[in-house]
Amino acid sequence: MEEVERLFDSMPGTPEGDRLEVLVTSIAAFEEKPYIIPLPDPIEAILYYVESRGLSRRDLEQFIGGRARVSEILNRKRPLTIGMIRKLPAGLGIPAEVLLQPYSSEDSAA
Repeated sequence: MEEVERLFDSMPGTPEGDRLEVLVTSIAAFEEKPYIIPLPDPIEAILYYVESRGLSRRDLEQFIGGRARVSEILNRKRPLTIGMIRKLPAGLGIPAEVLLQPYSSEDSAA
């Protein structure tokens, strides 16, 4: 983009003008190409939301259960339940589609 800005006033038909045209065409083609950003891992998303909002693990208890259950979930020793997945979006704003994805846990490795 810096190069485009530098060449912005170049006259058409000059080497600089031609370079600007190629850069602008390349940028337009890149921007039209769809890029799908994968959803984050559910546990990583929970940890991010907690940290970014200055919350603690204790704040998760109302959505996940007692301190031991929160620890089990965050340490991947137990998978999220449907009940937890229903409460977390309303409480923390994490999209349900993130929480519904499969993720690795010790339970799923068995």
